[in-house]
Amino acid sequence: MTATKGAAAAVQSPQPIPAQRETDDGDATGRKNMQQLIQLRWIAVLGQIGTILLVRYGFGISLPMAFMLAVLAGLIGFNLLSMLRLRWLRRDVSNGELFLALLVDVATLTMQLYASGGATNPFIFLYLLQVVLAAVLLEAWSTWIILLVTAGCFVWLEFAGLPLVMPPDYERGPLSLYIQGMLICFVLNAVLLVIFISRITRNRRERDARLADLRQRAAEGEHIVRMGLLASGAAHELGTPLATLSVILGDWRHMPVFKSDPDLLDEITEMQTQVLRCKSIVSGILLSAGEARGESSEETTVHAFLDELVEEWRATRPVTGFDYHNAFGEDMDIVSDSALKQSLCNVLDNALEASRDWVGLQVSRDGESLILTVLDRGPGFSEEMLGRIGRPYQSTKGRPGSGLGLFLVVNVARTLGGNLTARNRPHKGAEVTLTLPLSAIALEEEHGERA
Repeated sequence: MTATKGAAAAVQSPQPIPAQRETDDGDATGRKNMQQLIQLRWIAVLGQIGTILLVRYGFGISLPMAFMLAVLAGLIGFNLLSMLRLRWLRRDVSNGELFLALLVDVATLTMQLYASGGATNPFIFLYLLQVVLAAVLLEAWSTWIILLVTAGCFVWLEFAGLPLVMPPDYERGPLSLYIQGMLICFVLNAVLLVIFISRITRNRRERDARLADLRQRAAEGEHIVRMGLLASGAAHELGTPLATLSVILGDWRHMPVFKSDPDLLDEITEMQTQVLRCKSIVSGILLSAGEARGESSEETTVHAFLDELVEEWRATRPVTGFDYHNAFGEDMDIVSDSALKQSLCNVLDNALEASRDWVGLQVSRDGESLILTVLDRGPGFSEEMLGRIGRPYQSTKGRPGSGLGLFLVVNVARTLGGNLTARNRPHKGAEVTLTLPLSAIALEEEHGERA
């Protein structure tokens, strides 16, 4: 029945905060890749400025400084526009935008090579960097276009490049300016490729992990919906026999044969208590499914909500030792949430099953978050279980259908924008912590006006 309660709580699904955030954020891989290109472009600007100054004033080689600095100014302007685009437009960067950015980089490199020797400039092999980046970042058709454009620029530079007057020093071998330029070009290509391909690969791994997590959540959501429908149907079916049992037990209490036997009368009283508890559970299921048999959510406070929950839980469970410590601090108004109540009861029930002698509940506040920690002195979680907390049918109880409690609690917490963590205590037992943003359960100021 505990799992059934949790299923109904999950069906309620109030305030789908995480899902909204995922929709708003989307897949940010394109934005991250554009950021890498912007950083690479700044490095290219600094490198070109340093190279131009070294060649002109260090080696005394004449260069069209005005033209080359104008090209650099255009590249800086384009990079600033790219940064503003990322800041003001929150949507992801498309393949077309990345393609355009690489075309601008190719055009800039071509103009700089045109003014500094054309195809004879050893830095012409920086075209390979553009082709490799295109192969990693772009779709196939875009990559082939970049390859054709760079090849065409190379051929064009063979005929149209302005000659660069350099001393004919090939016989100097490693001391030749051309050989040294090729060495610098190779090292520059290699270093930039290692740095940026590693970062781009990391971005793709993060995207794949994010997509895998979304697929897992979608599968879990479908599973919860099926369980919720079964729970709601079972609650409807149980309503009539529970009502019949309640009437029969009420009649028995007034029969002379039972009234004359105190032991039987006590047992009937206990049976009536358990029937009322079952009816309360059924009402909670139907309420969470949107078919209220009882009262709707009410305005309350953190302390009142938790104190009432603890009192009800202790009265309906065979608890030997229970420590409740509320260190939340200054009270605040909230809206009572049946899903949260049933989730916390699920965690307490699991702790009680593992530790019949003692269960603890600690309440605290961390900034704008409510921290609920349930402790026990049981055997704790296995390492394998700790790695699977929140997945369905992961349990050491060995019963059919077990392992749904924490799975449903995790999904309810995720729906409210929070999370659940579990660990083993240093000496003995386990500790399960439920963290929830207070904004998910806080009472809105204008609530009364709207009502």
